[in-house]
Amino acid sequence: MRRIAISVASSTLILSVAGCGVLDATGDGASASPTKGDDVVVGLLLPEKANSRYDKFDYPIIKNKVAELTRKHGKVEYANADASATRQADQLQQMIDSKVDVILLDAVDSHAVADGVKKAKDAGIPVIAYDRLAEGPIDAYISFDNELVGEVQARTLLGALGSGVDTSDKIVMVNGSPTDPNAKQFKQGALSELTGKVTIADSFDTPGWKPENAESEMAGAIAKIGKNNIAAVYAANDGMAGGVIKALKNAGVTDLPPITGQDAELDAVQRVVAGEQYMSVYKSYPDEAEAAAQMAVTKVQGKDIQFDALTQDKVDSPTAKDIPSKLVQVSALTQDNIKDTVVADGIYSVGDICTAKYKAACSAIGLK
Repeated sequence: MRRIAISVASSTLILSVAGCGVLDATGDGASASPTKGDDVVVGLLLPEKANSRYDKFDYPIIKNKVAELTRKHGKVEYANADASATRQADQLQQMIDSKVDVILLDAVDSHAVADGVKKAKDAGIPVIAYDRLAEGPIDAYISFDNELVGEVQARTLLGALGSGVDTSDKIVMVNGSPTDPNAKQFKQGALSELTGKVTIADSFDTPGWKPENAESEMAGAIAKIGKNNIAAVYAANDGMAGGVIKALKNAGVTDLPPITGQDAELDAVQRVVAGEQYMSVYKSYPDEAEAAAQMAVTKVQGKDIQFDALTQDKVDSPTAKDIPSKLVQVSALTQDNIKDTVVADGIYSVGDICTAKYKAACSAIGLK
């Protein structure tokens, strides 16, 4: 699905576009009239609540950016499907019926939502796939480079195993939901790094990304492989990493193997500080969410030059080719760079991370 190189960070991109004098340009020339004024209504459909990022970061960032771009005349209509594809289909239809101007869609089930995307298209409402690549006639796509996420997770995991890593080392893979196309790309990226270097002793595709499912899967893997025979665990996100850790502790494992994650959730960052989780993947939610808001507003305002500048990548879905896209870069978060990632970007303060329970662990790694 990933077809060309990652584009530059959105904040840098918009500054460069503005510097060229085309920030407010529309159509083929700066004098063109917008197709929509500042009274833009953006429909935002997010997939679930198990991952705290959607309500805590994505929605408020998009809401604030839309307000900024429209001089506070625009608004965001928000709905969260709570991991139900049926509920999301209903929410999408409600957005169509209420005649929002553009829809940002983070699909629960990328295939099942295709009919709804077509209905929006038929109603003249552009749909931008957000964070997950939806099928159907979408107008654009914005996400992180998902294969790169898996590669970063796997490379960091191999680094944790050290120079003595061997093909006999047994790895358990706890992958994401089979209905999420991102999960397949994370897995593909991870396998590109792990294959031939370690043994994948057990692998799961976890329904709904649910931590309790991951915990159950990991308990099964421990029973099958043996708690002392697991060299490391690839967990595709932080919530599932928490479930994996619970299963290991319940099995009596006190010296936890390296465990990956993704999303840099606060409790996961604290687990990294404490040495329970080896790493997470930090994805700059402000970069992704703000760029998504810019794409949505510029699309319906007819600012084609700015929209094209935001979507210089191209991806393919199972139903469409050469979708205008933006792929945002990611980085590994470990004990060594917490201050340079989530703290530097204002996601969490040191005080948020270093609560009383983690104060000594923070001090031990110099996080003050």
